[in-house]
Amino acid sequence: MPHLQFEFNREVPDAVKQQLSANVMRLFADVMDTGTDHIGITFREIGTHGLALGRVRNPEEGIAFVNADIRGGRSPDQCRALVLGLMDQIHALCEIPLENMYVIFAEHPGESFHLYDRVLSSWQAGEEPMG
Repeated sequence: MPHLQFEFNREVPDAVKQQLSANVMRLFADVMDTGTDHIGITFREIGTHGLALGRVRNPEEGIAFVNADIRGGRSPDQCRALVLGLMDQIHALCEIPLENMYVIFAEHPGESFHLYDRVLSSWQAGEEPMG
């Protein structure tokens, strides 16, 4: 069950969150070769100066961090494609400059992901973890 946590230093309208969630779920499923039923997404909105990234000189332009907790086993190319896709979606929908974003991956064994009715296994190509 990937958990993708988005942090912004500004308020994001609900309609944008809904669109971003839908786009990110499709992106994750396509790039990471899995389904969407187990993807968790959260949003945090912090004040303009509540996030800092050393390279950002004007936080009023927006800052975005993404923490991605995923099951291990994906290739570096898959992870990079996901990162760039996430950044493109944030840029398109939230109008935050690409250079004002930071994505952090944490990979875990599948057995670290629990739902009420099951524990997920490690990732395998072409899987449907909720199937």
